[in-house]
Amino acid sequence: MSRRSRRPYLGTMTTQTANPQQTTGPRPPLRIFVTILHLAALGVLGGAIFGTLSGLLGAGLGLLFVFGIGVILLVGLVYALFGVGWFEVARVGGLYGVPIAPLRRRTSDRPGFSGWLRSLGRQTIDSRMWRALANFALACIAGAIVLRLFWGMGWSAVFSFTPLVSDENITGPLGLGLSAGWAPVIGILGVLASAAAIIGLALLHRVLSLAIVVRSREAELTERVRTTTAQREGAVRAADLERTRIERDLHDGVQPRLVSVGMTLGLAQQKIDEDPTTAKALIAEAHTSTKAAITELRQLARGIHASVLDDRGLDAALSALAGRSHIPVNLDVRMDGRCSREAEAAVYFAIAESLTNAAKHSRASEARVSVRIREGNTLWARVEDNGMGGAQVQPGGGLDGIANRILAAGGTFRLDSPQGGPTSLEVNVPCAS
Repeated sequence: MSRRSRRPYLGTMTTQTANPQQTTGPRPPLRIFVTILHLAALGVLGGAIFGTLSGLLGAGLGLLFVFGIGVILLVGLVYALFGVGWFEVARVGGLYGVPIAPLRRRTSDRPGFSGWLRSLGRQTIDSRMWRALANFALACIAGAIVLRLFWGMGWSAVFSFTPLVSDENITGPLGLGLSAGWAPVIGILGVLASAAAIIGLALLHRVLSLAIVVRSREAELTERVRTTTAQREGAVRAADLERTRIERDLHDGVQPRLVSVGMTLGLAQQKIDEDPTTAKALIAEAHTSTKAAITELRQLARGIHASVLDDRGLDAALSALAGRSHIPVNLDVRMDGRCSREAEAAVYFAIAESLTNAAKHSRASEARVSVRIREGNTLWARVEDNGMGGAQVQPGGGLDGIANRILAAGGTFRLDSPQGGPTSLEVNVPCAS
């Protein structure tokens, strides 16, 4: 039994992977002008932002042992630093139109509070976040200098008109006494020097930002190789586990039943002349066993490949899966369109294995399945049951198969199953994996 909750269907929409090479930004010389505006804004806001961060650090350290208030402030500081780093990465990527992945919060594969602490520690030492913060600090310093240069440009422009109001000697830069006739020359030179310094800072900001925030090509290729290697290992491991599962199901299920059918038909053949009634009963028994074997083979084939997934999509496939479930399933699917076949298959089999585990091992009385397409073109799914919990990823087990299948699709896997329940499993897979 399943209960559904969904938004109105908006029509089929083809999904594509966001190509970072297609990122665009302002064109020169507009980019220089926009960069100057960025620096000026950071020069105004940077002091307040770093003052707030310093205040959180000082208050957190000062109140560290006062009812845990300092710990809360320090945790808030880590998330605030992440927010500033995320903003800086997005700002640099949008400003210069470079292919740069957004800064993402570090996660842990461990469930519960210990997993959260582990992810917080990883976030604290995230080198990419600190590089973005360093670039933000340099941009704020450059912004403060730009503001001073704007002031100097304005002063120079006003100074150049001094002969219009006075023909006496005037005090120029550095306190030097000058004839009023030199004021226009000095003013124009001051305006040009200030403008050149501002443009130079804008160009320097570009060089530093690309060097600090944007990863080098070598580092990017290294990370890509590491990710590809992990996905390949996950795919090999998932295929090996799937082969083992198929062999086990055939050996423990279908094969004994077919052997029994053969023996029953053999007995019926021996008795068909002398005891037709018994032979008919044996044939009927063999017929029933054959139908059961066909059902098992059909279920086994469905576990290998769900044809409805290709024909009608993940929504319909999950509806059929919920209808076959041994426990009630509350199904909430909200998808405006389709993802790639690999992404939908990975999520489908992860949900199927989770519901199987809930029915067989967790003693759950109901389960809830939620599926969404989230920002960043990511397919997200969550399965939660009210069972007794305590589920763990064991080598060769069903959860191990889920983890490797999701990893092979380029996604992430998270299991939270404390003793006493509930058990929840979340997966995220790129829509065009």
